[in-house]
Amino acid sequence: MRPKKIILCVDDNENELSVLTFLLNTNGYRVVPATSGQEAIGIFAETAVDLVLSDFAMPQMTGDQLVRSLKQIAAHIPMILLGDPQKMGDHLHAADAVLAKKNCSAEELLSRVKLMSARKRGPRKGSTRLARPEPQPAFAAAS
Repeated sequence: MRPKKIILCVDDNENELSVLTFLLNTNGYRVVPATSGQEAIGIFAETAVDLVLSDFAMPQMTGDQLVRSLKQIAAHIPMILLGDPQKMGDHLHAADAVLAKKNCSAEELLSRVKLMSARKRGPRKGSTRLARPEPQPAFAAAS
C-alpha cells in the first residue's frame, strides 16, 4: 500500500478547515490542520509535507504571506491558495495555484490537489542519467 500524501491545510475558520480536512481525509490524504500562519510555519518546519493548501484571508498573516514564508523554507513543495478573487487582487501570488474559494467545486479542488501532490522532483521516469565516471587514482604506480 502506498503511503498517504500529507497535506498541510491552513484556515482560520475552523468550520471550513474541518470541511476541507474531511474532504481530503475521505479521499485518501493525511491532513495536518493549522488555524494560523504562525502555527502552519511551525508544523511545516517539523513535518514532511507533500502539499500546502491555504486560505488567503486570514488575520495577522495572509495566505500569500504564509506561502512566501514557506517557499523560503522549501521552495519545491507545491502550494495552493483558496480565496475570493476580488480580495486577492490581480497581482502575482507566490503560490503554485490560486483557486476561487466560492466557485471551486470539490471535484476541481481534489483534481488540483491530486495533480500537484503527485509532482515528481528530480529526473523523470525513463530519462537517461549520466553515468558516474570511474574514480581515477590520484597517482600512477611507477613500474
